[in-house]
Amino acid sequence: MARVCIIGAGIIGLSCAYSCALQGHTVTVIDREPERRDGCSFGNAGMVVPSHFTPLAAPGMVALGLKWMWNPESPFWIKPRLDLELARWGFHFWRAATSERVRQAAPLLRDLSLASRTAFQQLARDLGPAFGLTEQGLLMLCRTQKALDEEQETVVRARELGLAAELLDARQTAQIEPGVRMSVVGSVYFPQDCHLSPARLMAVLQERITAMGAAWHWGEEVTRIESSGSTISSVVTTQSRIAVDELVVCGGSWSPGLASGLGLRLPLQAGKGYSLTLQNPRQLPGKCAIFHEARVAVTPMGSSLRIGGTMEIGGLNNTIDPRRVRGIIRSVPLYYPEFQPSDFSDIRPWFGLRPCSPDGLPYLGRPEKYRNLVIATGHAMMGLSLAPISGQLVAELIDRRKPSTNLSLLSPDRFA
Repeated sequence: MARVCIIGAGIIGLSCAYSCALQGHTVTVIDREPERRDGCSFGNAGMVVPSHFTPLAAPGMVALGLKWMWNPESPFWIKPRLDLELARWGFHFWRAATSERVRQAAPLLRDLSLASRTAFQQLARDLGPAFGLTEQGLLMLCRTQKALDEEQETVVRARELGLAAELLDARQTAQIEPGVRMSVVGSVYFPQDCHLSPARLMAVLQERITAMGAAWHWGEEVTRIESSGSTISSVVTTQSRIAVDELVVCGGSWSPGLASGLGLRLPLQAGKGYSLTLQNPRQLPGKCAIFHEARVAVTPMGSSLRIGGTMEIGGLNNTIDPRRVRGIIRSVPLYYPEFQPSDFSDIRPWFGLRPCSPDGLPYLGRPEKYRNLVIATGHAMMGLSLAPISGQLVAELIDRRKPSTNLSLLSPDRFA
């Protein structure tokens, strides 16, 4: 069995640690944050979404992004700044946003999402119901006929991929979600989608991994990764030196710096997302939902309601832009008219930095330069949704088995 060192204790890192420990490997996890942390794996919308088979880099997104750049309350905003890495990332995004690239990516994202959904069901059996896996589907809510027509095209593509999708009018939407008054012309119902509580999932996963014998190095920054030729031998942190047989980099938005230290180029931008959680909402949906026009996600978590959104490409920073939060809050009464902006007045917004690759696909695989290195990052908004299958694929790579999914589109070397 191998000594597996995993850099990063977000949902991808924990999933990799869990899968590797299940295979009997000795697991060590390093994270730059203390154990009591609050990164992008904790406050997200908690959705498991086979319906999301179109990557962020899709036709029309470049034009839409340029249009939205002038509106800091918009769903997708690139903060204007002089940054060579951002310019390179934008160039790769532009090249990837083609119909052909989406056509290639859609079956892969479908397969990964469905496999992850099955893995979540197994996790619920193994770890118990604590993280609240709820298999009630997702509603894509549309306020305008134009939006519903666009979603009708998504229904066609979903069915071509073998995914379940139903186009509903306003009356049918109200029937399928009777607990909330909605102001919509219709929706698309994706019955295979699920939701859960991400913070509770993180807690139960970490507890189980600890019980399986993993070692943790909290609050330690990686300062150097030592290698000889194509073999990585050890990881040096601010406090420790850890010998490794296999290294897995799951550093989220900080992964490019780790990769650079190894002589690898990993184009990645931090995409900031925000969420607000109502503990006693006026109404509580039974299903998670996405506001189509506003690109805002709504998820019931027990008796609370989480509302989140935005993709803000603004670098590695911990600032909260009130304009972005205001855009989320203003969208809620447009779809759920019982709610008021004042409902959010005493809620402190949460934010997380999601690692976004230029083509909207994660980096998952072994770079050619090193024989014992695996990269698993760049999942953007799909980190939680694709976490279990990502962990399983990493464990297969560590075991030197042929991956159960073709990873060629996810190669860490694809922008080298």
